[in-house]
Amino acid sequence: MVRADDVVPPGWPEEVRPPGAPDWERTAVAWLFDLVPPDYRAHEVLRRYPVLLARFAGDHVAAGLEAARKGWRTVRVELADQLPADAIEAAVAAYEREGARLAAAARGVEVVAGALRGERWVPRL
Repeated sequence: MVRADDVVPPGWPEEVRPPGAPDWERTAVAWLFDLVPPDYRAHEVLRRYPVLLARFAGDHVAAGLEAARKGWRTVRVELADQLPADAIEAAVAAYEREGARLAAAARGVEVVAGALRGERWVPRL
């Protein structure tokens, strides 16, 4: 039996079935919509063209990642006189977790978008 991680590139989201599996594009679209604001679901063009949805999701995730990085860099200085030290450290940890989550999502969007464009990943020996 072929496992999903044998046929998908590193970073492939668990929520998305492998390319070629039944309904894989439907699972990709659902996952991509989960990455963007709910209002994006109102845009028929994003439903009709999953490659475009992937572009929107990639842009949205990249903006969130940049915001998390900026927050991580600046929270200590900008809020040091307004929050206790433990709150600052908790905020830094939250920014780190969110940054890691968004970096993984960005990689997932990249590989899913490639598959939606018809690219196929071949494992190297």
